[in-house]
Amino acid sequence: MTHMEFAHPYFGAFVMFIVTFGAFGATVWLARYVSRKIARLDTEKLKTTLYECGPEVTKQPNTISTQFYLTALLFILFDVEIIFMFPWAINFKLLGWFGFIEMILFFTLLAIGFLYAWKKGALEWHSIK
Repeated sequence: MTHMEFAHPYFGAFVMFIVTFGAFGATVWLARYVSRKIARLDTEKLKTTLYECGPEVTKQPNTISTQFYLTALLFILFDVEIIFMFPWAINFKLLGWFGFIEMILFFTLLAIGFLYAWKKGALEWHSIK
């Protein structure tokens, strides 16, 4: 019986990937199993019953405005771009003119993205009437 060598530099990462994948699958399966055992299945009747003397409940489709999604997406986009400026500010002297020109190009792209979103109306909040 030969001794198998685990000398590859990425063997540990591969093992962690397999363990993480297995743990994720087990967690999802356990959550589904427990939630199906605990959940009450007769809640639909309760949701459509009258409360005191109010109007009868009518079902409405659950719709979420795309404005919420777009605002969140733009926030994350610009927030991540601002985070990229911190390492540049810390190493400003070390980077020299190359770093300065690189950041000017970065600011330009950031401004173009901001102006594009502004022109498309993504930053305006539309009221539902």
